[in-house]
Amino acid sequence: MQTTASFADDPRLYRLAAEDNIRVALKELQPGERVLVDGQWLEIRDRIPAGHKVAIRPIGPGEKVLKYGCPIGSATEPIQPGQHVHTHNLRSDYLPS
Repeated sequence: MQTTASFADDPRLYRLAAEDNIRVALKELQPGERVLVDGQWLEIRDRIPAGHKVAIRPIGPGEKVLKYGCPIGSATEPIQPGQHVHTHNLRSDYLPS
């Protein structure tokens, strides 16, 4: 597991680990904004508050959400690239919900 933290291609997003399926927004992002992730343009679909997660690839129901290269929970519904990843579509595998 590579754990070197670095900026993604777009400085508004932070990559915590290479295998993560999310990035962390360093500033609030608005629907329709485009960000460069791993050399590909990604359109933001939801308002993403600063410090929150945004999906960078499709995440299916039950699929693990990876942050710091580790699972932090499971998707409760399909999550598309550019969508906000938070308690409305993510269930913790460690805390009661």
